[in-house]
Amino acid sequence: MSGPLHAVSNANQETIAGVVIGAVLATAGGFIASQLEHYIRRRERERSAALLFGEILFSLRMILRVADQSRTRGDPYGSLTMRMIKAAQNEIDIYARNREALFDLRAAALRAEMHVLFVQMAMTLDGVVEAGADARPTAFGFAIALCDDIAPLIERLGKIAKYSFDAHEALGRKEYLTAPVVMEAGV
Repeated sequence: MSGPLHAVSNANQETIAGVVIGAVLATAGGFIASQLEHYIRRRERERSAALLFGEILFSLRMILRVADQSRTRGDPYGSLTMRMIKAAQNEIDIYARNREALFDLRAAALRAEMHVLFVQMAMTLDGVVEAGADARPTAFGFAIALCDDIAPLIERLGKIAKYSFDAHEALGRKEYLTAPVVMEAGV
C-alpha cells in the first residue's frame, strides 16, 4: 500500500512512538530523581544524627571528667559534684528524647554500642545519686570507666558526620579540663 494514506499512517506511528519513548524516559527520569533525592535525604539524616549523638557523647564525657576533678576538692560528693552528675543525667535525657534518630544511623553495631553505653551510664549515674556514701565511689568509678568507651564512638560518629570533634576536644582541654576548680562559698 503506497500513496497518501500510507504516508499518514507512518507519520502517526512515528508520533505515537515518540510519545511512548518520551513517556518511558520521563518515568525513568522521575524514578531516578526520586531515588537520588531519597538517598541524599537519608545521608543528610544520618549525618545529622551522627553529629547530634557525637555532641551528646562529647558533652557527657567532658561533664564527667570535670565531675571527677571536682571530687578532689572538698566533699567528694558535695553539691558541685552532684550538680555535675545531674548535668550528665541531662545529657542522657537528651539522648532519650532523640533516640528515634538513632535509627538514621545505618551502622547497626554502632547503634547497639551507643545504646548499651547510654543505658549503662544512666543506670550508673542513677546509682551514684541514689547510693549511700559508701557505694558512691564504686558507682562513680564505673561511670568514669565507661568514659573510656566514648572516644571511639565519637570518632566513628565524626566519620559518618564528616565532622571532626577535635575542636571540641581542644576547647575541652583548654577551658574546662585544665582550669582549676574554684569553690564558691556555700557550694
